[in-house]
Amino acid sequence: MPATSVREDAVLDHLRQRFGHVSAERVLSGPGIENLYQSIAALDGTDAPSRSAADITKAALQGTCPTSRASLDMFCAMLGGIAGNVAVTYGARGGVYIAGGIAPRILDYLANSEFRRRVEQKGRLHSYLEAIPSQVIVHPAATFIGLTSLFRSQSDLPGKVDGAKADL
Repeated sequence: MPATSVREDAVLDHLRQRFGHVSAERVLSGPGIENLYQSIAALDGTDAPSRSAADITKAALQGTCPTSRASLDMFCAMLGGIAGNVAVTYGARGGVYIAGGIAPRILDYLANSEFRRRVEQKGRLHSYLEAIPSQVIVHPAATFIGLTSLFRSQSDLPGKVDGAKADL
């Protein structure tokens, strides 16, 4: 997981001491928000109460906990950094689509965060990334729509597909 500031370096270093390797999943997931929250609280010397990802997000959105807000801010910024890296790596000119349980719940917050700036903050690749849109998938059954599409495309393959297995 890359850092782009001294503060992120400190948080990631704290997580490395705890986990060894720190992947994007370690910070960009529900448990990841909890990891960010715990690290920020430890680095700031704050006696923050134990909270779930949902409670951290709620407190951040309500503005009732500075540690929760800092955690969600860092989450959004880091998500943008990874989204920009993925766009460059895969040449995603048609767009970067964010899926999962968190982003649809924080749409307004995400739109007003550092997310988009960090997507584009790639030095000489800024103009390349500036033209690539970013979207959040909000359909509650997007996974099943994709699986249905995949299943239908697989039925065009040679062999019989009976819903549970394919005889090839």
